[in-house]
Order: sequence, then structure tokens, then C-alpha cells
Amino acid sequence: MLELHTLLDFTDCDWESIDSQPNYWYEGRCPQSGELLRLPRTRMSEDLARGLMQYLAADDSYDREGKMYGILLVEMPSGEQGILKAFSGLLNGCSIVEGWVPPIPGRDRVACEEARTLTQLEAMKQELIALNQLPQRQEYEALFREFEVQMQVLSDRHRNCKQQRDEKRQLLCQTLAAETLEIALEQLNQESRLEKMERRQLKRQRDETLQPLKQLIEAADGRMRAVKQQRKELSRELQTQMHAAYTLVNFLGKSSSLSSLMPTNSIPTGTGDCCAPKLLHYAAVHNLKPLAMAEFWWGPPSGDKIQGEFYGACGDRCQPLMGFLLSGLAQNPIVSNINEGLTGGLEAQPLLPTRNIIACGTGILPVTKIQIVDAEPLDLGAVEARPKNPNIFCGTGILPVTQMLPIIYEDKWLIAVNKPSGLLSVPGRYLENQDSVFSRLRNLLLDSLNLTVVHRLDWETSGILLLAQDKETSSQLRQQFAKKQVHKVYEAVLSGSVKMDAGTIELPLWGDPENRPYQEVNWECGKPSVTRFQVMAREGNCDRVEFLPLTGRTHQLRVHAADVRGLGIPILGDRLYGCRAAANRLHLHARELSFEHPQLGEKLHLQAETPF
Repeated sequence: MLELHTLLDFTDCDWESIDSQPNYWYEGRCPQSGELLRLPRTRMSEDLARGLMQYLAADDSYDREGKMYGILLVEMPSGEQGILKAFSGLLNGCSIVEGWVPPIPGRDRVACEEARTLTQLEAMKQELIALNQLPQRQEYEALFREFEVQMQVLSDRHRNCKQQRDEKRQLLCQTLAAETLEIALEQLNQESRLEKMERRQLKRQRDETLQPLKQLIEAADGRMRAVKQQRKELSRELQTQMHAAYTLVNFLGKSSSLSSLMPTNSIPTGTGDCCAPKLLHYAAVHNLKPLAMAEFWWGPPSGDKIQGEFYGACGDRCQPLMGFLLSGLAQNPIVSNINEGLTGGLEAQPLLPTRNIIACGTGILPVTKIQIVDAEPLDLGAVEARPKNPNIFCGTGILPVTQMLPIIYEDKWLIAVNKPSGLLSVPGRYLENQDSVFSRLRNLLLDSLNLTVVHRLDWETSGILLLAQDKETSSQLRQQFAKKQVHKVYEAVLSGSVKMDAGTIELPLWGDPENRPYQEVNWECGKPSVTRFQVMAREGNCDRVEFLPLTGRTHQLRVHAADVRGLGIPILGDRLYGCRAAANRLHLHARELSFEHPQLGEKLHLQAETPF
């Protein structure tokens, strides 16, 4: 049965009065031709999606879990329009729900294995919960605190007794002499020895009481680490089987598995279960022509997702599939009419003839052709690449592409740029956050289908950012980062002065899902993070510090600087972690990057001068 709805099921608006100009583009490059393919999210599709929101709001069962929902406006072979609707993942535990687009085929082929694995994963989860809630943990904490109180009381009493003995010694030395003085002082020394014995006995009692509990807890922690690793490997194995079984179909009638479309060993959990791939696959299978699509979040907030807000294709799960899914899709009339002017809150301007325009593929303007911009040969120096075509626009409508990035190194396999502070590494979810290093390079390179950002820098952090131009190079570079084979050097200015000149900071970091992107030290849930540091110079009330991160946790250097268990001094300009000093930016810069070139086998040492 075709899960197609009429337009009247979602709204009773007058369609002729609705603006059909795009507010966002779903896009990707055709794997065969390299052509940039696009599908808009229009105000009309957003209005239809709001109709679905009203439907969800009328049923409390949709409020139990937060997830993405989506609609796809399609045209049937007869010319009649209809609507498909989909949800991401499972809906109240079910993958198939009447009236909704079904999941992408393939899951049924691994259903038995999935059920068995999910049972194992659930058993592991319950074991982890039991180990984490081990009664001996609470008993240990209670006894530990009790002994700490006893030790403090004993220390206070001994300190007072010592003070009294010192005063008595002074008095005895003034009033007694010779043998009598010696006997009196020996009595005081004996009191001191007895107090030390009393302290040792309390410590021994504490250790004898706590040690068995500590051993049980350490054994439980070891078992938790082992179970977590088993759980991770089991989950990864299941995901690999599912991704190999999932089969997508595009508008050329071609089919392909998820595992063949995504980079090896880098397929995120849940890929293939999102709304956009489900909707486009279903439309292609049933010979329905997509006109516009809209996705939104519904349910309890999660991270940056808010109920009723529209979102674009997620960068890790959906975006890599878009080029394949849109292949064979004819040019949409909505798209072809866009040259009449600009929309999206910008002042309307007439466009130049199409043949003279290169437009950015990340936002509002149309793309007719992407050309690589001629530039002078690049070397290891920070050369600023400037496009020579003046008619290049950025599709975010915010920043012209002519404000290009200093390119430190470039060959046919990889690119290294000097990212400025205040620019994202990759596009964000909102329209106003589409400008990024990835977006700018992608719109200048002819063959940018496989362009990937190998690692990330915070929005406020400047410095060397590495991108790969093919899947193999990307995979090998990611492996070097994962195996800690990449040498990274950061430079920072602290908002105060530290006592130590050098050292190593080791703190477990954890990101609270309810308070992203803030990271905190958490000894129970945190992941290990290690940073070496050395003071380079003391500049007035601020210290200039060199950081060598041995791990790559989110905000690692910022937390290690700010936390009292680290340096205890926030980086200058780091408002998120408590800096109150006046500063025009975060004073953190990725200064050096050393690694082995995946294709040439040579050691590359890249440097970018610190701008502060």
C-alpha cells in the first residue's frame, strides 16, 4: 500500500498564495557525474510540516521521545501532488507504523541477528548498571568519610597537644636544669611518640577496613571497562551487518548498500534510519518526483534541537548519502525559477546571467557550475588563496567566498588551512551557521565530493585544520589521529599566572548532554584526557603557554586550563569557562601539526604563526 497523503490532510491553505522560494537546500554531488544536485525546503513544505506538527501535538504518545520527523512533497506520474511523512529511527519502539514511510529495506534480513544482539546489549547494560550501583561503593564512601572525620579530629587534638608541649618545653628549659630537665623533656617526647602511634593505628584500621571494599570496587571497575569494550565491539559488528544489508535506491533506478556509500569504518550509528533517506528512497522506489522536503524536531529538547524547529540534513548520517539519493532527479521547477531574485531575508538583487555566476552550494543561491579557482602555486607558507572570478557568492547569504582562507599546504590528496577564530570547521545545523572552512573549500574545488574534515577546531580557536580530498587519505589520517601518531602543538595566553613552569595534566572529561557544548571533569563518567604544558613567557599578569595534547577530547585544553585540578586559570577570552578579562577572541591557536603523509610516506611538519 502506498503511504501517500493528500495536501488537504496537512493544511487548508490557499496554495497559490504560498511563497515557494527555498529557505534551505538538501544537496549532494552525483557519484558518477560530479554534478551538484539539490532539493529545496520551501515555505510551502514548511507549512505542510507545521500541519504534521499539529497532528503530533494532538497525541501525547508523540511527546514521549524526541526525534526528527519529515515530510516530502511529491508529484505522481499523473501530475497530482501528494505528501509522504517519515520519522527517524523507531516510533514508540516500532519501525513500521501505518501511514508512515517504512524503513529502508535490509533490516529484515538481519532481524534475527539484531534481536539476539540487542538482547545481549541489554544484558550488558543491566550488568553495567548493577556494577555501577554496587552497594560496596556507597559503603566505601560512607566509611571513607567517617575515617576522614576521625583523622581530622585526631589531627586537631594532636596539633593542640604539640602546641602545649612546645610551650611547656620552653618553660622547663627556663626553670629546670641538668638531669631533671632531661627527664621532663623525655616525658614530653614520649607523649609525642604515643600520638604518632595512635595516628598510625587509626590509619592501619582505616586501610584494613577499606582495602577489601576497594579491591571489590576496582574489580567491578575493571569488569565495567571490559563490558563496555565488548558492548562497543558487539554494537559495531551489528551496525556493520546492518549497513551492508541496507539497500538504497535513487532516481536513476540504481541501488547500493550503505556500506558502499559511506567511508570505511566511519558509518555513524543510525545511518539509514533518518527521515530524509527514508523519504527519498521511498519516492524513488514508487516513481514519485520530489518537489520539496522539510524536517523538524518534535518531543523533548536534545542538545541544540528544539521542538518545532526546522533542521537540515545532518552532516554525519544524511549528507554523505544525498548525492546518491538525488541522482536521476530532474530539475525542479521551483529551482529553475529562483534566478528571478534572492530570498531568505536578504535584500533582493538582480542576478547576473547564469553563465557568469558560480554560486555556493550550501544555502540560498542556485548552483549552475562549480569551478576550481586559479591560484598561484602554494608551498608551506601561509599564502592567501583569492578567487579570480568576482562573481562568486556564498550560499549562506552572509559571507562572500572572496574572503578565502590562508592555505598552508595543498596537494591532490590533502589540504591544510589556517582557520581564523570565529569560523566553524564544518557547517552547523542552522541556516545562519552554514559558513565554515568545509563550505568555502567545497564551493571552490571542482572535485569536492569526497572532501572531508579530518579533525575539528572549536569555532573560537584558530590554527591548522586538515582536510582530505579522497576517502583513502581521510581514513588513513583519521587512523593516525586515533592512534595518537599526530603531533599537535597549541599556543595560548592564560588570563592569569600559574605557579608551575611545566607539567602534565590528566583529567577525565565528560560532556553533559543537557548542557552542551560545556565539558566538565567527571571521575565516574569522563574519558581520559592528557595534556603536557610549558610556560613560554610571563607577560605581565598573563602567561603564554605551549600545550601538547596527547588526547583529543572536546574542549580539552580549555578545561585543563580553567579547572582548579588543572592550571586553574582560564584561557584569555574563554567566557564559557570563566574568563572575565576583556579580550577580543579566545587566545588559543593550533600552531603546529606533524604527521606522516598517507600517500607520499614523508613526514609533514606544518606551522601557522600565532596571531596574538
